[in-house]
Amino acid sequence: MKKYLFLFSTFFLALQLKAQTLKPDVFIVGNNNAAVAAAIQAAQSNVKTVLLLQSGGFDIAPVGNDLHSGVQETFIKKMKAYENQNDSLAALKFDKHIANIVLSKWTDSIKNLTVIKNVLWIKADRAGKRWVFKLSDGKTVRPEVLINIADQKLNAALKIAATGATSWAKFDYQNSIYKTNVAVGKNIDGSTNTTLSLYQLLMPAQENLVYVSDASSMLMGQSAGAVAAYAGFFNLKTSESNLKRIQGELIAFNTNLIPFADVGTKDSNWKAIQMVGITGMLKAEEINGKLLFNAEKLVSTADIREPMSAHYYKAQIWFDDHKSEAITIEDALSMICYVGNKAPESTRKEVEKKWKTTYGFATDFNPERQVSKRELAVMLQDYMPPFNVTIDKTGKILR
Repeated sequence: MKKYLFLFSTFFLALQLKAQTLKPDVFIVGNNNAAVAAAIQAAQSNVKTVLLLQSGGFDIAPVGNDLHSGVQETFIKKMKAYENQNDSLAALKFDKHIANIVLSKWTDSIKNLTVIKNVLWIKADRAGKRWVFKLSDGKTVRPEVLINIADQKLNAALKIAATGATSWAKFDYQNSIYKTNVAVGKNIDGSTNTTLSLYQLLMPAQENLVYVSDASSMLMGQSAGAVAAYAGFFNLKTSESNLKRIQGELIAFNTNLIPFADVGTKDSNWKAIQMVGITGMLKAEEINGKLLFNAEKLVSTADIREPMSAHYYKAQIWFDDHKSEAITIEDALSMICYVGNKAPESTRKEVEKKWKTTYGFATDFNPERQVSKRELAVMLQDYMPPFNVTIDKTGKILR
């Protein structure tokens, strides 16, 4: 009898210890803007996520006049709905208490997200591939990927040298690194023309660590959540991050990859303009600290000859035969069919059929008219997306 009691008690103790150990894909410590956005995105990307609040609630800073998208834009909508603020264009009336209520309800409703409140981590270390955190309530968290939100205490405990961590940069077409953007639009000194590369979130000496240098930014936090979720979902190292897959995931959650201030997420062609825009195929111009795409501007041969030829060898041959200074809709279709190996007649019929229905264009389909940036971006994305062309970590095209 004593033998059976001993076996039962040993078995019960083992179950208890197992229940006290959490093994999420992604673990975040913090109650700030970046932490909650990272947790929401990671969970939305279908990985088990634990967010540790070492206090009782969220401590959110005002989001200001950023170029809102993704989690941050949804957060603003939820705040306005809670306060019955019906004017979508009006500035958010920010209140920390209401922000805490809104975020608590939101995070409680998200599958795969566990929020632990009023618990401290008392020990942090590595254990092989995973991280190990001992919590003050007796639990142990063994995540695959850690998102560190500029936490100096964590840096010290884990011996992380974050002195080289970089933050927001000014958007510049002269530096192709912009093609590796995963976060954009932070308002700095009145300008939303700001970007962050995927590779700025990674630390070469620390696998399965995503480092966020701006705790006040939901924009940066969301991108970190997507990066961490990719590694956790596919059981990969963070150094194996697939840029295009992560950018595609962020786009799927209405997140800007390039800070076009004049084409918002509600625009029916936003996705195509973002995905073509991030390649530099159709360039924008900066005016008063804002990057403007000017979607209705007409496209000239000079606008696209160089970027199109850089992406596709066959494009140079097409341009050698194209002598006009303007690009008409007919020209655009000819170029797409020649470079993308499409059947001209059937492609033209498809585009005409999609013009107002699928594409949502307000204009009539007139092949002889000069094509606009909006129209060309949508057709390129539909038939020969430059987004699919492989680039290296500097944004240089690989062929």
